[in-house]
Amino acid sequence: MTLLRTVAPSAEPVTLVDAKRNLRIDHDSEDALLDGLIRAAREEVEAACGLALVDQSWRLVLDKMPSTQRVLLRRHPVREVLSVTIYDEDGAASVIDPARYQLDAHARPARLHFVDGPEPGRAMNGIEVDFTAGFGEAGTDVPDLLKRAMLLLVAHWYEFRAHFAPSAQPVSFPPGYERLIAPWRTRRL
Repeated sequence: MTLLRTVAPSAEPVTLVDAKRNLRIDHDSEDALLDGLIRAAREEVEAACGLALVDQSWRLVLDKMPSTQRVLLRRHPVREVLSVTIYDEDGAASVIDPARYQLDAHARPARLHFVDGPEPGRAMNGIEVDFTAGFGEAGTDVPDLLKRAMLLLVAHWYEFRAHFAPSAQPVSFPPGYERLIAPWRTRRL
């Protein structure tokens, strides 16, 4: 099972203006650095919580259909399944009729249940599920706790930017970061 982002988000949940206001910066000389820190903070929060903050497209690639006929989509929240493609032994692609599967987007992780699930003809990467995930198209759709966690990371990484080499970044996580993202983390039993 491989999960790949196919279309990146068109906006960041936290704007450059938000980050500069939080850091009390009133000059433009470090805007490029701050843009990079904002992007890195979003990616960190998304990876730590299994989330897609702003709408983006993903592809889940499977070798075969699970015996339960359920496929777990491990990016939350799933907005829609765009297509399910299956490959035969010659590599020819066929799109599965949406009437053959049902999405439970409320579950976490979201579940895609198949009726008479298809079996691919090739041994590896025989099934592709394309879907969109995210809280919405704009940063205003993202929950405030997650934006606060991003601002905390940006401020912390900005503060320690000169103390460590770029290859050693991120150096650490600030106190309180784990508490902010805790409600959004996926827990395993």
